[in-house]
Order: sequence, then C-alpha cells, then structure tokens
Amino acid sequence: MSTSSKPVTSSAVTVIVLAAGGGTRMKSKTMKVLHPISGRSMIGHVMDAVAALEPDRVVAVVGTQREQVGPHIKALLPGAVLVVQETQDGTGHAVRVAWEALDPAARTGTVLVAYGDTPLLEGESLRAFAEDHVAAGRGVSILSGVVVNPHGYGRVLRDSAGEVTGIVEQKDATAEQAAVSEINSGILAFDATFLDGALPRLTNDNANGEYYLTDTVQLAREDGLGVGAFMIDDVIQTEGVNDRAQLAILAREKNRRILTRWMKDGVTIIDPDTTWVDVDVRLERDVTILPGVQLLGATVVAEDAVVGPDCTLKDVEVGAGASVVRTHAELAVIGAGANVGPFSYLRPGTELGAGGKIGAFVETKNAKIGKAAKVPHLSYVGDAEIGEGTNIGAGTIFANYDGVHKHRTVIGRHAKTASNNTFVAPVHIGDGAGTGAGSVIRDDVPPGALAVSAGPQRTIEGWAGRKRAGTKQAEAAAEAEEAHHQRAGVRADTDGE
Repeated sequence: MSTSSKPVTSSAVTVIVLAAGGGTRMKSKTMKVLHPISGRSMIGHVMDAVAALEPDRVVAVVGTQREQVGPHIKALLPGAVLVVQETQDGTGHAVRVAWEALDPAARTGTVLVAYGDTPLLEGESLRAFAEDHVAAGRGVSILSGVVVNPHGYGRVLRDSAGEVTGIVEQKDATAEQAAVSEINSGILAFDATFLDGALPRLTNDNANGEYYLTDTVQLAREDGLGVGAFMIDDVIQTEGVNDRAQLAILAREKNRRILTRWMKDGVTIIDPDTTWVDVDVRLERDVTILPGVQLLGATVVAEDAVVGPDCTLKDVEVGAGASVVRTHAELAVIGAGANVGPFSYLRPGTELGAGGKIGAFVETKNAKIGKAAKVPHLSYVGDAEIGEGTNIGAGTIFANYDGVHKHRTVIGRHAKTASNNTFVAPVHIGDGAGTGAGSVIRDDVPPGALAVSAGPQRTIEGWAGRKRAGTKQAEAAAEAEEAHHQRAGVRADTDGE
C-alpha cells in the first residue's frame, strides 16, 4: 500500500471503513467489496487510499459474509481492528458499533468514515479532505460533489449564505430538495469529542427506519459547532458499486486512469480501448503495448519491449527490448531481447534467457531456457533445462510425467535436436550433442554425440491396392503406377532408338 511521508495532522486520526452490507444486487456468492477491479478488490483500493493518511488506527466494520471479508482486510492491513455489525441498521449504527469497540482513551482527534465499495477513491483526495476538516476546526465535514443526475444520493442542503444546514436522503427529500445537485458522498470527517456525544443521540425516525450518520450534521449545528462541505471536482472517486453494471463502468474508468498515467510517463499504448493494465503493473519508458493486451498482477515490462497484439501476461517479467506476440503467460520470466509467440503458452516456472525464442504453438512449464536458446515450433517443454545456444527441433515433446511422478530433462549448451523428437525424462543430453529426426530419446547422450533411435525404413510395395481396394487411396495409387509404367515405356523406346 502507498504511504505518505507525513501525517495529515498532529492530532490522532481514526478511520472507520464500512464494509458490512450484503451487496445483494451483485447477485454473487462473493461479497461485494471483494469483487476485483484492476487487480485488487474494491476494498483493497479503499485501504490503499486510507493508508495515505498514516492513520493511528483503522476500524473495519464487517457483517454479511464476514468469514470472507475479515481475513481479507487483515491480510491487507494486519493492524486493522475488525468489528461485527450483526444487523444492518444504517450507517449511524455501523459507526457506533465501531466507535464502541475502541478503548475510550483512543476516542480522540479526527475521525474519518469511508466505504469499502468506492474503488476509485485516491489517497491524495482523502488527505486533502482531512486536512481541510482539521484546518477549519469543524465538528463535521462532508466530502461532497456536484453531479448531473443526483438521483439516489443524499443532498447537501445550504442556506442563502451558502452555509451547510444538513443532508437529506433521497427518500426523505422534498421536490425542492431533490432538485439540489450537490450530493453527499457518504465520506465524512468528525471531531472525535463531538462524535462521541452525537452517536447515542441518533434516531431511526425516517423512511427507512435506519440510523443515518448524516443526521450528525443537524446535531452539530444544534451544538453550535462548525459544519462544512469539501467539494471534490473528481466526484466519481466517491462513487460506490451496487451491481455488476456499475462495477464494469468503474472498472473501465479505473483502467482509463491507469493507462493515462502510463502514457504520460512515456509508454506507448496503441489502443487504450482494448488494453487493460492492473494497478500493480510496472512499465518502463518506451514500452509499446499493441491492441488486445491484458497486463495483470505484478507484471513488469522493461524499456523498449513490445507486447502484443493479443497477449495476456500475469505476474510476468519482460526484459528490455523483448517482443511478445499473441501469448498467454503466467509467473514467467522473458529475458532481454527475447522473442515469444505467436500462439505461445508460458506456464509458471518458465524462464527464457536473453535473446532466446519460444515460438509458434509452443507450451512451456517449469522450464529454464538459456541465453539465445530456441524452441521455435509446435513443442511442449515441461520440467526442463535447455542450455545456451541450443536449438530444439519442431514437434518436440519433453515427456516429463510417468503417471506418478514428474521428471526433468536437461539439454546442454549448443545442442541441435531434430524434428519430432520425444525426450523421455529423466534424461540428459550433453553439450554440443545432436539427435536424429523422429527419435525417442530414453538414455543420456554424451557431449558431441548423435543419438538416433529410429530403425531402417521398410517399404511395402502395392500395399494400398491390396489393403485399401476400392478406395480413393487405391485408385490414386493405381493411376500413379500406370503413369509410372507409361513413362518407363517411353524411356525404353527412346533408349532403343
């Protein structure tokens, strides 16, 4: 997670992240906040933004599917305090559950409330909001924004002087209030002393019968405390996800922002509409990404490399100047200046050395392929080591599995293996050795030796006519034999003259 070099304020900061809702509109066995966007769960993005504040403590409120959400949050932020909201009775109730779980001595300073389903939230924005709240000395601050269609949001209400007077939820709004375009994002900041006294005073006298945290705005005004709104221009950062259609919209926007950042840093992306890059991917300057590429997980692409078109790389290292075309790869290393594809499949444990090649319709797994070594065509290389400068012939199979155990094949440096070979592991081919076409290699081959396993060719004349009589095959053979005899007769006549 990203962190900042300094705390937001000298006073203590507590962040409460609400992640207890069921997300029934997602219609998924996976809890809503765990759905991924750009290589992280939604709540993972939120926790990253929260970490930018360097808070003194983080309290996460879980409820529905807590057995999924709780361990995930602890993996993201081991120091987070988990609190269970047994019944979803509104945001005010959720915050009260979190607040009461804290030691009274910790209920000081500034309190921020965020939501686990806002994956576009950025730490810089959250920090600016917190700093504005502290600088203004308010009891309550609202992170707000202006939207074209505010339907469904709580509205920020102001008086004629522009002072915030309250927040009204959509279901409770009058027609005049519903016309307001400034919305409450739900992200709030509080003075801890005020919040401590306000939470027990919340009621559920509203259309939903829930305890609204936003009712604290009116309570703060009644107490004579400052209330204000910090308006964020990039209001989509605060947008939550309720169903999979919204998930797709925010995923595309998150991806657009990631791609824009990389293009500004010197990466060429030919077609952003068909390129997807996860948030933890790292790209160096002068990388070129062609259409139809997905870079996932912790993939790293070094300078001058070209990836695409039509590649999916997950947790892959691509070296400087390498070329990867129409390839699927996972947990693999591709060396500098190497060439991969088209239609290659690099499975976990593949390491291709500098200047090496994994070519068309080649599958590799747990294979170390040395510097300038080549596996150009139509081959399977599993549990193998191939030395520097070695060339593997087309149609080669590394037979690594005996039905019970996996075994390893080692081929030395500058070896030349022929087409249609099968290496039955465990077997060792020495440096500079060679093999004959169609060979099945079961025994070790010494350095510099040539191994040939195929026997002499047998040719059985007239086989098609005898064994395939009446078929097109037999007819073609008969016609060819007749033509051969005719040509032979012409040659005999010519010789007689």
